[in-house]
Amino acid sequence: MKNVAVIGAGTMGNGIAHTFALNGFKVQLIDINDAALKKGLETISRNLDRMVAKETISEAQKATTLTNISTFTNLTEGVEYASLVVEAATENTNLKLNIFKQLDDACPEDTILATNTSSISITQIASVTSRPDKVIGMHFMNPVPLMPLVEVIKGYNTSNETTETILELAKNIGKHPVAVTDYPGFIANRILMPMINEAIEALYQGVAGVQEIDTVMKLGMAHPMGPLQLADFIGLDVCLSILNVMFEGFKNPKYAPCPLLVNMVNAGKLGIKSGEGFYDYSKNKKAEAISKQFLK
Repeated sequence: MKNVAVIGAGTMGNGIAHTFALNGFKVQLIDINDAALKKGLETISRNLDRMVAKETISEAQKATTLTNISTFTNLTEGVEYASLVVEAATENTNLKLNIFKQLDDACPEDTILATNTSSISITQIASVTSRPDKVIGMHFMNPVPLMPLVEVIKGYNTSNETTETILELAKNIGKHPVAVTDYPGFIANRILMPMINEAIEALYQGVAGVQEIDTVMKLGMAHPMGPLQLADFIGLDVCLSILNVMFEGFKNPKYAPCPLLVNMVNAGKLGIKSGEGFYDYSKNKKAEAISKQFLK
């Protein structure tokens, strides 16, 4: 398995393409938008430059990595020879179902179809294909080139052979795979998102301010980043989407998103990507405290 197609050239997609290409795989990076592909390649090049500067790779390795990546705006052409496809499109159920229907028609019969979804049911995604035994979750962590964890999620009909293949493949690209079963949020987000939501709830109720909440978790719990800053980094819209998936999946009120989170997303305050969330990023990407109050 040396030929991998990656669907989506955004933050996760270009990171996944970077990781496979750096480890010797031929990668077809696919996006419907030429500008997104250009931006994705520029991001990969900058990240490789950082690795060269830190002497973790050589200039020759950077050049080879970039040579290993081809770009396509046509999904059918991009997946024609892929042994594995990793979908990393927006976290939207209908979009992913549509992509997997197309992949099932376009890919060779033995191609494994993986999704980088952080919460959506693998079983549901597999149900729109004629190969549910070959559909699996590969949930990479952001930033992909640096974070070692990959959640490997086995759907209801995913075969043991497919699971073992992906577990071994993840090791071959320098990752630490962890196998989990297909329930809303899997493990990472089932634990992380309620924590983030509770931090937002504490802010909403006026228990403490943004910096105070994050400081408690950083200094008291040894978290490298506070939950509110982490929410900004992930994207508040993504956090809301994942919480909604878990709330719908479990019908348990403990997963219901805080009204403050809902309001902020509706107002377009999405974190780093919009320039403002719980912190202000308008001057640069560094989080700066916002003086406004977030109380009820």
